[in-house]
Amino acid sequence: MIKTLLYRLYQLLIMLPLMLVTTVVAATVTAVGCMVFGGRWWGYWPPMVWSRIMCRLTLVRVVVKGRELISDELGYVFVANHQGAYDIFAIYGWLGHNFRWMMKKSLERLPMIGWACKRAGQIFVDNHSPQAIARTMKAAERQLASGMSLVVFPEGARTLTGEVGRFKRGAYTLATEFGLPVVPVTIDGAFEVMPRTSLIPTFGTIRLTIHEPIPANDPDLIERSREAIMSSLVGKK
Repeated sequence: MIKTLLYRLYQLLIMLPLMLVTTVVAATVTAVGCMVFGGRWWGYWPPMVWSRIMCRLTLVRVVVKGRELISDELGYVFVANHQGAYDIFAIYGWLGHNFRWMMKKSLERLPMIGWACKRAGQIFVDNHSPQAIARTMKAAERQLASGMSLVVFPEGARTLTGEVGRFKRGAYTLATEFGLPVVPVTIDGAFEVMPRTSLIPTFGTIRLTIHEPIPANDPDLIERSREAIMSSLVGKK
């Protein structure tokens, strides 16, 4: 009881104010850096540092396995399950590979964060019309053509129950078009840290497992990537 009370006081008096300040600083540095110097470096490294600080502030530990399976010199399409808001921090902070997100269009409206993401060249997924979908795919294609990797949550949204949902085909279509390997990434523990139904995180451990790349021409690309992700979910089938 005392431990819980002290943690709540820490959250209100120290953690949340510092998270707000860190986010404003990181968003400003990212956006200005991208505008002045270009987005390839500034669109990745400041958000990576921001993510690590955010996890440290909330006493969240991230454990990574399999990073040796990917190369800094190659482009990939990373696909990951989507357990909660801390998936962003875990991947940004610990994937160890420069990339751009394919993210929901609604995130573009977030104060500071949306502005920074737009300047950094993140891809906002708009599926409200065929024309909007075409624009989204063109933006993704431009990033891939420049040699940048992408990270996609093929479920499309955070899980409500902790279970992995159906995978959509969009990311796999891009991987096939550009001949890029698909790298499944398992996120385990983020649902317990901050599920979709919660506004305040709690401390815990997130396990990030990077799996063996799957060739883009594999006929069972979606099924194989989903099986790989499920294989590292503790206590889940």
